[in-house]
Amino acid sequence: MKLVVIEGIGKKETVEKYLGKGYKVFATKGHVRDLPSKTLAVNVKDNFEPRYEIIPGQKDTVKKLVDEASKAEQILLATDPDREGEAISWHVAELLGLDKTDNIRIAFNEISKNAVQEALKNPRPIDENLVDAQQARRVLDRLVGYKLSPVLCKKIQSKLSAGRVQSVTLRLIVEREREIRAFKPEEYWPFASILEKNRKSIKAVLASKNGKKIKLVTKQEVDDTVKELDGKEYEVTSVKKSVTRSKPSAPFTTSTMQQDALNKLGMSLSQTTQTAQNLYEGVEIPGEGKVALVTYIRTDSTRVSTNAINEAREFIGEKFGKEYVPTKPNVYASKKSAQDAHEAIRPITLSRTPESLNGVLSRTNYRLYKLIYDRFLASQMSDATFDSLSADIKAGEYEFKVTGKTPKFAGYTVVYKNFQDKDDESDEQSNLPPLVEGDKLSFVKYKFEQKFTKPPARYTEASIVKAMEDKGIGRPATYTPTVTLLFSRGYTDKEGKNIVPTPLGEKVTDMLIKYFPDIMNVKFTAGMEEKLDEIEDGSCEWQSVIRDFYEGFEDKVSEAMGDKFTLKEPDEESDVICERCGARMVIKQGRYGKFLACPNYPKCKNTKPLDGSGEPIKPVPPEEGEKCEKCGKPMVLRKGKFGDFWACSGYPKCKNIKNIENKEEDYGVCPLCGKPLKAVKGRSMFFGCSGYPDCKFTSAYRVSATKCPECNSYMIERKYEGKDYLVCANKECGKKYLVQTKQDEA
Repeated sequence: MKLVVIEGIGKKETVEKYLGKGYKVFATKGHVRDLPSKTLAVNVKDNFEPRYEIIPGQKDTVKKLVDEASKAEQILLATDPDREGEAISWHVAELLGLDKTDNIRIAFNEISKNAVQEALKNPRPIDENLVDAQQARRVLDRLVGYKLSPVLCKKIQSKLSAGRVQSVTLRLIVEREREIRAFKPEEYWPFASILEKNRKSIKAVLASKNGKKIKLVTKQEVDDTVKELDGKEYEVTSVKKSVTRSKPSAPFTTSTMQQDALNKLGMSLSQTTQTAQNLYEGVEIPGEGKVALVTYIRTDSTRVSTNAINEAREFIGEKFGKEYVPTKPNVYASKKSAQDAHEAIRPITLSRTPESLNGVLSRTNYRLYKLIYDRFLASQMSDATFDSLSADIKAGEYEFKVTGKTPKFAGYTVVYKNFQDKDDESDEQSNLPPLVEGDKLSFVKYKFEQKFTKPPARYTEASIVKAMEDKGIGRPATYTPTVTLLFSRGYTDKEGKNIVPTPLGEKVTDMLIKYFPDIMNVKFTAGMEEKLDEIEDGSCEWQSVIRDFYEGFEDKVSEAMGDKFTLKEPDEESDVICERCGARMVIKQGRYGKFLACPNYPKCKNTKPLDGSGEPIKPVPPEEGEKCEKCGKPMVLRKGKFGDFWACSGYPKCKNIKNIENKEEDYGVCPLCGKPLKAVKGRSMFFGCSGYPDCKFTSAYRVSATKCPECNSYMIERKYEGKDYLVCANKECGKKYLVQTKQDEA
């Protein structure tokens, strides 16, 4: 048996199908080793040597992997074809004791029979340069996050974090918001004369006066212009006719796909990322099993293989006609900052049309697949052409402009129209009457209105990703996690589609700019991405990049931690007197909400919990006769993350605790045996069957009474980006349904 190790469990079935007999596929479900979370785990004195450990939640996975590997005659590592995937293969090779210089690594850009079979024929050693680039990023991010986060916690509030890419992205959002606040609108009055020829209307826009550009900014200027124009003759002084072209856009990269998915389909970043992953790993198609539909979805390249281009040109010629096939294939240049490691995102085969999958795919999968398919097909089609007209019109001392455009040849637009924001002030017209020099036009009326200049638009998920890409911040795989993290940390919020910084996000930005201006500099962050690319190319050593960054960094951290500058809210003094030392207690914000604390800490460590109305909670004596079953001492009431519980008064010698179940709480019924579910509270809370140990059903999330409409499995209640969803618990299905609230319906 030959063992092929992949990352995502979602593509296991798809890959296995194309490998044939004699192969077994094992999915690592992501990284198996990482830097431990509770220590720095980077030896800054020993050339920044990282210390990796098996991720706690992956110990069972690693145990099964080692067991499967011991039975295999050959092991091939087929993790994703990027830095992250290469690093996972490297860690797996380390765990299994494989020789990384042997031909143990295979990679494919799409999950198709040809691609998988071709990869099997061309195994290679693990690319140490790719691994080093990823390792440098990981070490760099750990140093920044581990050293900067305590500064924020000390000077603003506890449980804050900083990150190399996340903090610079936050700065962009904060600075845009401040631009908007500082913006002062200016009045202006767009002015046009509505004219007529052969009963066809023409909008002539005011352009200049006596050859000088003019912009009306007050109502008085409008009135003066009207007086001077009244009774004047409108004459066409010049006419220019031309054929203009519109070129198709390049096939999708990760960021352009995310932008169009939001702008055209209204899909969030996380929705787009998950849906694209489904299309890449494979979706269930009746009679065929799991089938992958698109190529690798984390890419910054617009490059397309010769075979894919040839297939597209042949398909276009047969379906639309030869005139829709350009003389030479369309080739698109990637950005200078692009790694160009993979092709652009495209359908694996054009024969699998969106129409053939309508009703087969889920609505979300279908819409994104159609978007990817149409964009790629259009990218290899002929330009669209238009008959364009530009005319100058004179009236007295004033000059007006008329522009118009009518379609001549649809070209790529029969498949895909580029997304453009609606411009209310667009003066381009269609269906204009024929105009020639010397034409005298009839005046109909004036058209003008008061307007004000607008501030720059707030970022949306799509536009912040575009800004990150344009400025070279992060890479395709980091866009979604970065933006999502800013929401989860409470640094940003959403107003409709717009992203706005929270007061906390602004404080964090100001604090980091004050002490670490280099790290918060967009150009510095972009330059670091280029350094990581150089490591991947083998042109520099990863430790030297970290060393250059770290020089002086520790001193800046010490300086920040040492001074007295703070943005912390002052403690609010209460009327409660500490019974231990007589001081007036203060209100603090803690892990579980607000509480009273003695200001003489650490000499006096007295604290008191507060109720929902901010009143001190009086200690509740233990139930009469309630004794610890382990040591016999009285049990006392304590408050924890998951509510009240009984704890032994003999703590820390006796650590016995007893949960207090809320008899009135309904947690639903077990989907396996029908018995009531109960909340089980410990280090983390989960829901378990009350029939334990006969029934061992557990769920990390509440179980819904609603069954999945797709497969009739039970569903769980989840929250994504502040909205409630029901998610099918069947991994093979995994459908997600938004729970409509009254506000949503409104």
